[in-house]
Amino acid sequence: MRDIPLVSIVDDDASVRDALADLFESSGLRTCSFACARDFLESEVAAKSQCIVSDIQMPGMSGIELSRTLRAGAIDTPIILISAYATDAIRRSAEAIGVTCMLAKPFDPLELLACVEAALSAA
Repeated sequence: MRDIPLVSIVDDDASVRDALADLFESSGLRTCSFACARDFLESEVAAKSQCIVSDIQMPGMSGIELSRTLRAGAIDTPIILISAYATDAIRRSAEAIGVTCMLAKPFDPLELLACVEAALSAA
């Protein structure tokens, strides 16, 4: 079971977390979901994740802030950001942090899955 990659999902919307978990698990991946960035960072899963998929717009800490916090801690786990508000400025911020992929909602689930698989194969 440990050889199966673990994808952490960080999104304040429970229906999105559930849908993403179903998508990844149906593709043979393990998942762990969090309703906020703080919960993820305080969990033991943060150090064990092979890929992180996070919403950008969340109460408290945003996906961009989560990404900055991880990078500042020298955690180079691939990060994929999703957002209904994917402006050019947000895209530039994500690229500057070293985010692996950023997708605008609504996105094609297969495109997200391809981003995750590419991130996992590059790690």
